[in-house]
Amino acid sequence: MRKLFNQFTQLQTAGGILLGIATLIALFLANSPLDTYYQNLLQLTLSLGNLHLSFLHFVNDGLMTIFFFLVSLEIKRELIQGELNSIDKALLPTMAAIGGMIVPALFYLLITHGHSEYTPGWAIPMATDIAFSLGVLSLLNKKIPNSLKIFLTALAIIDDLGAILVIAIFYTQQIGWLYLILAFACLIALIVLNYFNINRFLPYLLFALPLWLFILKSGVHATIAGVLFGLTIPLRSIKQQPSLLKKLEHQLHPWIAYAILPVFAFANAGLSFAGLHWNTLAHPLPLGIIAGLFLGKQFGILSASWLAVKAKWAKLPHQANWQHIYGTALICGIGFTMSLFIANLAFTANETSSLVRLGILSGSALSGILGYLMLFFNNTKPSKIEVR
Repeated sequence: MRKLFNQFTQLQTAGGILLGIATLIALFLANSPLDTYYQNLLQLTLSLGNLHLSFLHFVNDGLMTIFFFLVSLEIKRELIQGELNSIDKALLPTMAAIGGMIVPALFYLLITHGHSEYTPGWAIPMATDIAFSLGVLSLLNKKIPNSLKIFLTALAIIDDLGAILVIAIFYTQQIGWLYLILAFACLIALIVLNYFNINRFLPYLLFALPLWLFILKSGVHATIAGVLFGLTIPLRSIKQQPSLLKKLEHQLHPWIAYAILPVFAFANAGLSFAGLHWNTLAHPLPLGIIAGLFLGKQFGILSASWLAVKAKWAKLPHQANWQHIYGTALICGIGFTMSLFIANLAFTANETSSLVRLGILSGSALSGILGYLMLFFNNTKPSKIEVR
């Protein structure tokens, strides 16, 4: 299990670097004479039969479904066999994640109060980008206990689960019930395959593709299809062979880390600085996002963790102290990919796009840099920290 976890964190670290490179490329293109070509690429129409999607929508509705499929596989494995399979293990990261979702949303709503047109963005600062966050932690390998990476991973997975629920409940358009019934029929077929522990991927894929199409047509966001699909993949092994879930998880991780998430960042992070000034940061929309990611995340995670430990419901991670938890709480303010994804659902008007991206990029950068410095200057060596 430790070997698998180390492989996972190494993938996320490399993926985080690629995310950063893709973001810089998008920012460069959006602020160069090549911006016209960049925008034309994003609006390029891709067709499959009667289905027509722009490149941007193909990335956000299609490729990100694969990302959410992987997230769903991870959540299922963690709940059954991993760090969330018992109350004792799950309580601290669960409480931290809940605090880290509720408080940022409250900060955002407080700052944007009186601007009802910005209310739909309340969920933007709730998110944590697991690839970027683990990438920052990996730069501190010798200064932090390994248990801190496990804590952050569990917290981010629960955070992803919260984001999935928020998308399904609050960012669903008008429902097309016929398509939803057809999607439900596909889901039942997938559950039947799981019940008989079919350990080959093709039968699942035959029902998963129409499931995605029907959910897309129903008005529910298409990525929810990836979540439902992932929950139906069996974790039970056959004849000592790795389960289908673990095989898919192992095969998908490189594609997600090295291709899908960088492509998503490239397509969504292109913020044009034209017309933006320093005082733009004081605009309620970016300020609300920055406050949520930077202040809300650290306050929510730290206070919820403190409550869980002081009430003796949970213990700090092995060899970790409160400065470790605070630094990790700061790093969790790197919302980036998930924040951008939710922002695309919350706002469709072009005039808010630059303000939203400015808030997400600024809040994520501030959180990542200060979180890194907090952990870097933690003078207590992990091996000498009292186990609580």
